[in-house]
Amino acid sequence: MSRRGAQKIPTRVEPSARALALDGRAVSRRFASLLDSGVELRVDGSSAGEPHSLLEEGYSPKHAFELFGHCFYLANVRQNPLLRFFVAYVVPPPAAGRPRRAHARIFYKDVSLIWRSGSHGLFTETDLWIGKGATRVHHADGHQHEHTIESTTDLPFEMQDVLDELMRRPKRIRRDTEILERVLRGAPPHRLAPYADFLEPRRRAAADPRNLVNAGRPIARFRREHVPESLVIVRGFEPDFRMGRIELTTTSSASYGGQVRRHRFLSANRRIQWLFFEAPEHVWIAPPQALTTELSSYGVRTVDVEVPDDLCLPGYEYHYLDDPDHEDSLHSQIPPGFAGAANPHDPDRADASEWLERLPVVAEFRRHLRRR
Repeated sequence: MSRRGAQKIPTRVEPSARALALDGRAVSRRFASLLDSGVELRVDGSSAGEPHSLLEEGYSPKHAFELFGHCFYLANVRQNPLLRFFVAYVVPPPAAGRPRRAHARIFYKDVSLIWRSGSHGLFTETDLWIGKGATRVHHADGHQHEHTIESTTDLPFEMQDVLDELMRRPKRIRRDTEILERVLRGAPPHRLAPYADFLEPRRRAAADPRNLVNAGRPIARFRREHVPESLVIVRGFEPDFRMGRIELTTTSSASYGGQVRRHRFLSANRRIQWLFFEAPEHVWIAPPQALTTELSSYGVRTVDVEVPDDLCLPGYEYHYLDDPDHEDSLHSQIPPGFAGAANPHDPDRADASEWLERLPVVAEFRRHLRRR
């Protein structure tokens, strides 16, 4: 890969963003003044030809916050049968030689309780699927398989709390089943991979090896497949429970029994950050993130931290039967033999505690909580 234009991305430990102290009308006026000053509004979905129609039809921003020089403008939270989400307008900081743009995006809360930015989507009469970012190809059983790296759509840890806070503000959340298709770029049924505007910032960041975390290699691995106790973390990248606490924030979830605490820690070498979720009966880990301050027009970081998928299972994970009459139709993202009871709010998800509680890093986090 050519290193033309590659540069080292600054890093910084940043507290959680906070909403600007402006009412909804003031936020709308501020955004309108940006557009009046020449900032171009870009929409990728079916409203691409009429981007301002979103503002005219009730998706004008009512909330705003800033992070790493980016401005984020959010319409009021909406809900469809599957998702709770915001229509968000991402305004990157000015850059020499580039026109300034506001990019319409969808920020949604995943069932793992992480807020994400949809990369694209599939919208038909029978299917609603939101793209989950970059993909990886691997070979098994003589076949080539492509799967998504969902963490590439995770919004920064520094934004998770403010999005939760803004979600809780309205007394009533409107139902909305049409806007996703209007904002997100549609994809044919066979396409998992996102489009170039999602991938190119990641390629530019990776062109400078100084931006890569652990030289692009995983910072953790399992010595033995399907054995949680065999987890090892590369020295220095383990969470620093004694001196590395950044902050403690809270959210809530009926699926997890009420209040959920989010504990954010630096790694021992101060290269990455960890986020632990503590619910009444569960502990799980979000995919760790870098401390880089560059965000793409999707609002996500352009630099990854590579970890095994099984390190970051949520407390409840997919484990369901397409057809209960056929044993071979079982689909599960929980390692074999570790699936517990079904979630009472979502029968397609099973309790993953049996796996999670045997991870050494979760056991160490539990000891940290007891000491506190």
